[in-house]
Amino acid sequence: MLVLPPLSLYIHYPWCVKKCPYCDFNSHENGSKSGYIKELLNDLDADLSYIQGRSIHSIFIGGGTPSLMSEQDLSMLFSGLRQKLNFDQNIEITLETNPGTFEIEKFKAFKKIGINRLSIGVQSFNDQNLQALGRIHSAKEAIEACMQASKIFDNFNIDLMYGLQAQTTSECLDDLQQAIDLSPAHISFYQLTIEPNTLFAKFPPVLPKEDTLFSMGEAGVDLLEQCGFSRYEVSAFGKIPSKHNVNYWEFGDYIGIGAGAHGKVTLAQDWKVIRTLKSKAPKDYIENCKKTAETIENIAFEFMLNALRLKKGFDFDLFESHTGQSIETIEAHLAKAQALDLLIMKGKRVRPSEKGYNFLNDLQAIFL
Repeated sequence: MLVLPPLSLYIHYPWCVKKCPYCDFNSHENGSKSGYIKELLNDLDADLSYIQGRSIHSIFIGGGTPSLMSEQDLSMLFSGLRQKLNFDQNIEITLETNPGTFEIEKFKAFKKIGINRLSIGVQSFNDQNLQALGRIHSAKEAIEACMQASKIFDNFNIDLMYGLQAQTTSECLDDLQQAIDLSPAHISFYQLTIEPNTLFAKFPPVLPKEDTLFSMGEAGVDLLEQCGFSRYEVSAFGKIPSKHNVNYWEFGDYIGIGAGAHGKVTLAQDWKVIRTLKSKAPKDYIENCKKTAETIENIAFEFMLNALRLKKGFDFDLFESHTGQSIETIEAHLAKAQALDLLIMKGKRVRPSEKGYNFLNDLQAIFL
């Protein structure tokens, strides 16, 4: 049976205080913000046909540093969102923030407006590593921001990187232990990668060797799981999993508004899945937002690219309802992955094996 997936909303705020040398997101240090909130709401108007009777499952406001928004701008934004959309009763609404921009009174106001989850971009609790990453906050400021967040929000995430320049496994575990001690509901723990078109790509730091990176990641996972953080996705560990994250990985739908925002939407009328993209430069977006949309041709591969990141995997019904295809479409690929010990199948349940999780790119490539 074909059933439209849950629908989320992603909102992009492209400005930040300082562009980090590893960052390949659409973020900018300077530029006029005048008219941006109004254009976000106009942008949403143009995408309302994608809703198709659904309520909004989750909202994620990313960037950039969206916590730089004023209370007035966020209030204006949510007033418009509520006029145009139906929110699920238990909707998750996440705002990204950096410790260097944390203002306690402002965040109390943000919670009253509707934010019920924070994602705090700490990256490290080591001052030397923070400096090498180009972060504007200190370890002390990061700890203070997380402590203040815990007083306002029941649900917050800490972002941490590992595999940093000259980082040891001991330093990595110290970072993780400090994060755990701050009692977040969720920790994102992921390896620093050098992305094209970043300052690090031009002037690459000397990172730990591959075997060190592997053991560092394994030790980190063990510590998180010992402390009650369940690994539900490759780099996501939650006492409370993120609804927004899970919807992405289960090939759910999301409308993307904002400069350079991506969206993925299923169209019920002819059952095709499209990806959307908005004008990238903030100035172009504000003055004349343009949207491109293209049909996803290999829907089965796109589904597997996402769903195989989930520790629990997926069941046949989810594949068929979210792709519009029979599980027989990928039967031969599933058999091959199982024969290589990359996949475990029990009844109608499919999930990566431990080996498959360690060699996820190889597993995903089988379905290409």
